[in-house]
This record gives sequence, structure tokens and C-alpha cells, in this order.
Amino acid sequence: MARRVVDVLVPVAVDHPYSYRVPEKLALAPGDIVSVPLGARKATAVVWAENPKPNPRLDNRLKDIEQKLELPPLKPELRQFVDWVANYTIASRGMVLRMCLRMGEHLPAEREQVGVRLHAAAPPRMTAARQRVLTLLADGIARGKSEAAREAGVSAGVIDGLIDEGTLETVVLPPEPVAQNPDPDFARTDFTPDQDAAAAELKTTVAKGG
Repeated sequence: MARRVVDVLVPVAVDHPYSYRVPEKLALAPGDIVSVPLGARKATAVVWAENPKPNPRLDNRLKDIEQKLELPPLKPELRQFVDWVANYTIASRGMVLRMCLRMGEHLPAEREQVGVRLHAAAPPRMTAARQRVLTLLADGIARGKSEAAREAGVSAGVIDGLIDEGTLETVVLPPEPVAQNPDPDFARTDFTPDQDAAAAELKTTVAKGG
């Protein structure tokens, strides 16, 4: 009885999947994440598709999938997205898949943006530069250290000195928004009749893949 063969996409700089045999009693489906031998090493890969008609001349050269990993499978929509991104960017599918498989613990921690705000009374030793900082921050709004120094026209050392003396305190600022707030006054541009006709023709062309 012929062994089952599947095509597996490996997260390396290749655009095509490799064929592997499926060991008996190993239940696999497209999207499952598996461990496979790749040359002299092991690689984490994804079952990309069934291979119902493998080349019989290559049967003795095919390797077995080692194991199915206990990880959530890649959904069909994500696999289609990998194919689309690779085609659109002219990149290998393996490298696009590599980005999808990166684990969170391998990513650097998000950098916190540190701000400053008034915390206590003015320090005993005042200078013109320090006074400009205190005047700026008198509104109680926390600002980034570099932003406060720039708006007050002082060096970063002045800000650090006020922090060391307890006049300013450091706070973690909220992350930058990923998108701007909706504009309630936004309205569609009024086109002239000729512009409307040109826009309609462009939209038709784009809808047809042009």
C-alpha cells in the first residue's frame, strides 16, 4: 500500500514546498505545524497541501515527517495570505511563512516611552533654564523627556538634574495610537462631471484586476 505523501512548506528561502511521507497513525491535515528533517538538521514547517500523485521515482528519496507539534494550525485564510504576499512582493513563500511562525518570546519587548511631569516644589538652586522647564510643565501634562527639553529650549541634562532632585518624576507614557481618530467633518470630495466619469472608469479597471 502506497504511503501518504504531503507537501510541506519550510520557512527558508525557497518558493516551493517539499514532499514528505506521513508515518502511519499520524493524523495530519493542511495547516498543521510539524517537525521535519531538512538536510542535517530539523526544521519547523507547515503542511501545505496533500500530494495525491507523488513522483514514484522519488519514493525512496522521500523522508518521513518526524512529528506533529502541539501548536495551533495555520488557517486556510492565513496560508492563502502567505501565497498572496509572496506573489505580490515577489518574495519566496518560505520567507513569508517564516515571519508568520515567529514566536512572541523571540521578539524584543516593546520599548516604553518615558515622560516627565512636575512632582514637587522648585529646587533650591534655580536657573533660567530650570525655570523654563517648570513653567512648561506647570500645566500638569506629562511630556516625553526629549519633547520637554525641546519645548523649553534646554538640554536633556537640565531635565535629568530636575529628576535627580525630585522636582520632576518619570512616568510611562501611553503607547502611540496605531491610527488617527476618525474625523467627523470628513466628507467625500465633490467631483466635476468629467472627474466623476474618470473616477468611475478607474474603479472599473481596478475591479477587473487592472
